[in-house]
Amino acid sequence: MSTIAFIGLGNMGSPMAKNLISAGFNVQVFDINTKAAKKMEPFGAMVAASLEEAVKGADTVISMLPAGVHVRAVYLGDHHGGVGLLNLVSKDTFLIDSSTIDPDSARLIANEAANKGLEFVDAPVSGGVAGAEAATLTFIVGGTEPNFHKAQAVLQYVGKHIFHAGKAGDGQMAKLCNNLMLGILMSGTCEALSLGIDNGLDPKVLSDIMLQSSGRNWALEIYNPCPGVMEKVPASKEYHPGFMGKLMLKDLGLGMEAAIQSQSAIPMGTLARNLYAFHNANGNEELDFSSLFQFYRHQAK
Repeated sequence: MSTIAFIGLGNMGSPMAKNLISAGFNVQVFDINTKAAKKMEPFGAMVAASLEEAVKGADTVISMLPAGVHVRAVYLGDHHGGVGLLNLVSKDTFLIDSSTIDPDSARLIANEAANKGLEFVDAPVSGGVAGAEAATLTFIVGGTEPNFHKAQAVLQYVGKHIFHAGKAGDGQMAKLCNNLMLGILMSGTCEALSLGIDNGLDPKVLSDIMLQSSGRNWALEIYNPCPGVMEKVPASKEYHPGFMGKLMLKDLGLGMEAAIQSQSAIPMGTLARNLYAFHNANGNEELDFSSLFQFYRHQAK
């Protein structure tokens, strides 16, 4: 099997790297959080002390980082003398960024990679921590048709559905549209459940009713935000772990930026973004994004 350098070992990156190891790849990992990287050693990963060491001899690089600023620093270098991996990898190394960032940053990195004769795709994911652990993630790929197929050959070991959204940056744009919808759906689901509770309904019974009715949606079916209604979801684990509220706020903000550029109307997405801003400002940014349910319950008191 080939060698993969995996950069970024957070809630999503760690299980993805583990699945690649289980699939038989040689995986070299790096994270500025050395404790997170060290935790991968018992699973068979080679823990690198630097970005340069991580990509040495790698056939493929996969990055899973928090935001565009981190992705640009890793690929292009930073203002503190850090050298970007575009100047560290060999010419035949294939580059996959699975972070969720702004489309312009993805396009910039793709152009810079092409100028150096390197192949790059943006491939953000959907499916959350549970999907990362179960290797059932959805990948949304932006890049050329040949590079999509090249990415597919690797990503099939960590994902179940792999889509080609279009050219470089289109993977990110499709992901932002998805997360805009997700933020709106979760906000509405929290609101409807809270209304029912305020009027004496059992949230489990109400959830079951809506699941068989026209209000059915992903949050109700897979990720119920009300504690105690559904097992093995963040809401029943004090909203840990999962997709943090600060990351949802970031993604909704990126959606707003894209809307400004295209002069698109997104009133519901804007409202969802503001709800998360209020909720996060009350000390909830590290909690799962479904913890927005608590925002509604606090308003009801």
